Amino acid sequence: MVVSVRRWLRRVLFVLLLCIFTITMYGGCRFIAVWITPQDPYRVPQGQALKVFQHDDYQDNGSSVYERLRLFYWYGE
Repeated sequence: MVVSVRRWLRRVLFVLLLCIFTITMYGGCRFIAVWITPQDPYRVPQGQALKVFQHDDYQDNGSSVYERLRLFYWYGE
């Protein structure tokens, strides 16, 4: 059996370069993801912006679970 050292070195070099580029790309994607996300997405908006959703305690207004589920699917919210 003939073992070509040059062929094995090319394969090892290919695997090393693939690992290096994969790690570099992954790090770049993580950096961009951290850069894009806001610092505190749940803070109270400032300026003329309005916070649309306000957490409200559960209030039973006489509607059943079936009615609430039907409205959920009807409005798509």
